[in-house]
Amino acid sequence: MGFDEKDFLACCGSSKFAIEMASASPFKTLQDAVTTARDIWFNKVDVNGWLEAFQAHPQIGKSPSPNHKSETSAQWSKGEQTTALATATGSSLLELSDWNAKYIQKFGFVFLICASGRSTSEILTELKKRYPNRPIIEFENAAQEQMKITELRLAKLFSTKAEAASRHDQQPMALAKKAEDRVSIIGAHLSAVSQEPADRTSQISSRTRPPITTHVLDVSRGSPAVGMDVKLEMWMNTESRPSFDGTDIGSWVKQGFSTTDKDGRSGQLMSIVDSVNPGIYRISFNTGKYCPGGFFPYVSLVFEIRETQKSEHFHVPLLFSPFSFTTYRGS
Repeated sequence: MGFDEKDFLACCGSSKFAIEMASASPFKTLQDAVTTARDIWFNKVDVNGWLEAFQAHPQIGKSPSPNHKSETSAQWSKGEQTTALATATGSSLLELSDWNAKYIQKFGFVFLICASGRSTSEILTELKKRYPNRPIIEFENAAQEQMKITELRLAKLFSTKAEAASRHDQQPMALAKKAEDRVSIIGAHLSAVSQEPADRTSQISSRTRPPITTHVLDVSRGSPAVGMDVKLEMWMNTESRPSFDGTDIGSWVKQGFSTTDKDGRSGQLMSIVDSVNPGIYRISFNTGKYCPGGFFPYVSLVFEIRETQKSEHFHVPLLFSPFSFTTYRGS
């Protein structure tokens, strides 16, 4: 995907970083962009560039200044502090402000931390923990936190661009679909005049979402996992059940495929129907592509829907980090 300097400046407030990233653009994947961003930030941006990026951030607990260089960055900063502000009290905000002032006085730049998903108490604890550090150590810590923020914002940038492209691509399809729907509606009325009203209404699903859904939370970042590929499969061998010894290869049939959005939610993995087919299902997550340096090349969650449960909803999320994961049946 292609972006300009303004886009990358919203991700990181260093002008050098934005210029280098725009020069390297377009990127085929988010991971390509992240890999390039890391190289530029740690190997090409100098000390002045790091400080320029640090200065683009408001203090934790405070809103960006009106003259902020990027409106998008200001909006993202506000969103990233949502959890902190939601968990704050008057006294904790005052304490955070006091510690921020002490930090700036000692180090010369704002306390920088990837605040997404962190509470005020967590941020305060980390600030107090890092305050005794030597300036050279804290300068490196701030640079590492800036990279975490940059990666998070690159994911948002890619997600926003993908959504915009999808809307643009779907416009002509939507017009054609409307025309097709009009023809279908007319044909249905002509061919079904003699049918009872109940016959027509019985075909309309009472559900508002597919029977099986999922989302992914990156617990190592405290934020949704954006851009992770997800696949839903069903066990189709009626003569046996999936075996522990792995001899069942070839009996899994794909039901749907999607990629998680900015909220970590997958797209529609199956049709919206009143009754899901009972059986054994498997949701697989491409964690290796999302986190190349992690321990898991992929994660698969296998579960069974029984005959008595076919009208229920099954939300099977993944809570993931590079070296651990868990799941549960949600609602």
